[in-house]
Amino acid sequence: MKTLLASLAVSAVAIFGAHADPSSQRVLSIGGAVTEIVYALGEDGRLIGRDSTSTYPAAARELPDVGYMRALAPEGVLSIEPDLILAHEGSGPTEAIDVLKSASVDYVEVPGGFSAAGIDEAIRVVAEALGVDAKGDAMRADIAAQMDALAESVGTIAEKKRVLFILSMQDGRVLASGTGTAADGILALAGAQNAILDFQGYKQLTDEAIITANPDAILMMDRGGGHAADSATVLGHPALAATQAAKDGALIRMDGSYLLGFGPRTADAALDLAKALYGNDLR
Repeated sequence: MKTLLASLAVSAVAIFGAHADPSSQRVLSIGGAVTEIVYALGEDGRLIGRDSTSTYPAAARELPDVGYMRALAPEGVLSIEPDLILAHEGSGPTEAIDVLKSASVDYVEVPGGFSAAGIDEAIRVVAEALGVDAKGDAMRADIAAQMDALAESVGTIAEKKRVLFILSMQDGRVLASGTGTAADGILALAGAQNAILDFQGYKQLTDEAIITANPDAILMMDRGGGHAADSATVLGHPALAATQAAKDGALIRMDGSYLLGFGPRTADAALDLAKALYGNDLR
């Protein structure tokens, strides 16, 4: 394996950072948002593979799966013979990405970002790599209009609700979102406030921290398949039970890729979250 990786890295010409060939017809998409953008641009006929986070639209699931975007194996990626790899920022591991960037295939890193501006830039980069700038411009204008409408709607909210996003509750331990995450970003777009502001990323919370945060609502991904804690377990957690969210039964679940994907559907996801928090009368 080490020999193969070394030969790929040494013998190929590094072209990362150069403009991709817009005529590429064998495109591999890595990252759920990237794949959604390719489909939304109407360029899905060029896709020959995707990563395991790319599950929307349903047609994407029929494509060969090269594995989880943060645990890629160069041999598996290159075995499907792409001539263009569109990879979301943060794909990995670093060693694998270094090999892919050095292989004789165009590699374009698509920037992330948990904001309207981040989505706009991702669309621009993907459209440019595929040579469909006009389609990209039209899509960016549409997304911008959606985001403006969303901002107008949530701008009418008089008092922002404080929301605790829980990533998991394995063995009763609450792993929650601080700042700088997709969860933090979607809460801001939905006109809500993250209940946890004193750390970045995801961390386990102590019971004291949960009680002190005292969120108005709890937000979780709807994992399905019996892999998520049920509502009674969540709201009955010793610390969570003491919060206003538990007293009001305010537990919201949404599809993870829809809620946290930060792709073409994000304005709709944020509006759905806002309505779940503030009611369907939200404009």
